[in-house]
Amino acid sequence: MTAQFHLSAFGDEIGNDLAEQLTVLAGLNVRMLDLRSAWGINVAKMTDEDVARVRSLSAEHGVKIACLGSPLGKSPLVAAPEAEIANLKRLMVVAKMLDTRYIRIFSFYPEDISTNAHYDQHVEQAAQRLAEFARLAEQEGIILVLENEKGIVTDTPQRCLAVLKLVNSSALRAAWDPANYVQVGVERPIDTGWAGLEPYVSYVHIKDAMLADGHVVPAGEGDGQVPGLLGKLIQMDYQGILTLEPHLKIAGHSSGFSGPEGMTVAVNALRKCMAAAGCQEVWG
Repeated sequence: MTAQFHLSAFGDEIGNDLAEQLTVLAGLNVRMLDLRSAWGINVAKMTDEDVARVRSLSAEHGVKIACLGSPLGKSPLVAAPEAEIANLKRLMVVAKMLDTRYIRIFSFYPEDISTNAHYDQHVEQAAQRLAEFARLAEQEGIILVLENEKGIVTDTPQRCLAVLKLVNSSALRAAWDPANYVQVGVERPIDTGWAGLEPYVSYVHIKDAMLADGHVVPAGEGDGQVPGLLGKLIQMDYQGILTLEPHLKIAGHSSGFSGPEGMTVAVNALRKCMAAAGCQEVWG
């Protein structure tokens, strides 16, 4: 089998209006969307009517929903779990309404996020919480993809691997984000973290960053080793999605923004890296 890549993108990096998001993506021949928000409404807060609008507009533009870019797990580790479990149950309903199996999640904020020096002590608690998420997802045929991010327990490859091993569920996989690793000071993330995490990687976010100051740049222009990542994905016969999350204008706490021009730059930069690596893009 030869590795095949579908491109997706966080559409709300283009604009607030879903029709604009879909028009720009279709114009770039990016035929999948990671749904984080539309019309200013986060996917976790959408009503059935909102979801029906998403479904209708996506079909009209020939764009499929790849993943729900949920904020699940961007919450305090010490908080009671009931609210997040309720959020997960709702998100799984939305995922089925939009014909996707993937929901992006996080691994909670420790009380003190001023430093990650103590994060190892929170790995077991985070894994216990995520194991319950995974158990519920398994029952519904949903795959939760755990994104590495600054401030949450699984900010480094080592802690991602530790949590995934403890949970040990086919319903909890890794979403590899090169820039996020760089922004917590991980040098050469492919060299230091890929070997352990490769069996768990089922989703990939494409953004790049500079180690010196963490600022975000187009794919292949930073220290996230994006070309090396593509090479590793080819070696593992990856059959999946590369999701553009460029953050080229704004890199915020809960979202980012690139605008139509920035998204165009991001798509072109990724395709340049893909061509150099010999990636086979699947169109449509």
